[in-house]
Amino acid sequence: MQIQVNTDDHVQGGDSLAQWVRDEAGNRLARLKEHVTRLEVFLTDVDGAKSGVKDKRCRLEARVVNRKPVTVTAEADKMGAALIDAVEKLTRALDADLGRVKDRNSRDTIRTAQDQE
Repeated sequence: MQIQVNTDDHVQGGDSLAQWVRDEAGNRLARLKEHVTRLEVFLTDVDGAKSGVKDKRCRLEARVVNRKPVTVTAEADKMGAALIDAVEKLTRALDADLGRVKDRNSRDTIRTAQDQE
């Protein structure tokens, strides 16, 4: 899984922040790595130079094999909390999306068969 980190001009941390984001997201999404080809992380400071409540935003866009991209957004007081919240939301969204592809006996569903035709 390739992880690309994008930040706005108000987010500080540079390469060390980007590496931490790659490590954290990669570890938390490890069980889904066979389904996700690329993860784009967008970190923004909503208020810019000002400080405020829930002014850090993390948007994740996951490119999933043979599926449409899945996007989630989370806001928090700190960038780390926003990332972790977004990764948890993404995990739930991917579990729901990928769960529709398999039935309860782990067989492909009719939805998968129709997509391949």
